[in-house]
Amino acid sequence: MEWSDLRIFLAIAREGTLAAAARRLGQTQPTMGRRLRALEAAVGHTLFQRNAAGFVLTDEGATMLAHAERIEEETLGIERSLAGRGEDLVGGLRLTSSDWFGTHILAPVLAEFARRHPHITVELLTDARFLSLSRREADLAFRIRPFDEPDVVCRKLLHMPYAVYARSGLVDRIDHEGEGLTLIGLNADFGGTPDDSWLQTRLPKARIVARSNSRDVQARLCAQGVGLSVLPVPLGDHTAGIERVDLGGVPPGRDTWVGYHRDLRRQGRLRAMLDFIFERLSN
Repeated sequence: MEWSDLRIFLAIAREGTLAAAARRLGQTQPTMGRRLRALEAAVGHTLFQRNAAGFVLTDEGATMLAHAERIEEETLGIERSLAGRGEDLVGGLRLTSSDWFGTHILAPVLAEFARRHPHITVELLTDARFLSLSRREADLAFRIRPFDEPDVVCRKLLHMPYAVYARSGLVDRIDHEGEGLTLIGLNADFGGTPDDSWLQTRLPKARIVARSNSRDVQARLCAQGVGLSVLPVPLGDHTAGIERVDLGGVPPGRDTWVGYHRDLRRQGRLRAMLDFIFERLSN
């Protein structure tokens, strides 16, 4: 058995298809398929059933998965422990956040950080998925709820205010129940969030005509006059062509939390990044 093939096995088990697993690891599908066949030959068992939807673990594959995950955790633990001892302000840091937060909040801070620390390479992934800190998919993560993963250090960074926006000059008068108005909401993946629910409750007779999982898309639709939208204030106030709308109340804001694996808490470049971000953004 080649231990490096376990990474391929784990990626296929988690992603469900060769194509997605190959993208995750930065390899080609033929290479992934070849290494999987070699692994199955080495262990003497078929690890996946292939069907039209993708790859499904066999009983033998499920048994192997538990062992492979323990091996992965030990390997990553070694990497984190060694990485956490680095005091030099040299090397890479991978951050993850939502798209709008990365674009409008983090990007200006990271630009300033790069000028101050030119030997630290920062990679920012704006992804709706929650990337794993324990598997080192990211070193530092920003989320709108506290982290519940074990061994993750979690700190509140800031409270983000929200407001209602519409295209400039579009709304002259608002019926107290929203009769005749149109709304832009979050899609089903994020439906029911406090700000989205607040707007629908405030304007029960308004119609939702568009949805998106992207705050930037919501803001652009709002600027095109599609409807009213609740947006984070830093995004809404800096989007050309829209203005705040007073509905006689303020939408609930959201807290933003930052998390990192405890094994990295003494790493010099991570500490430098955290201190810089909290200095610039914390409220």
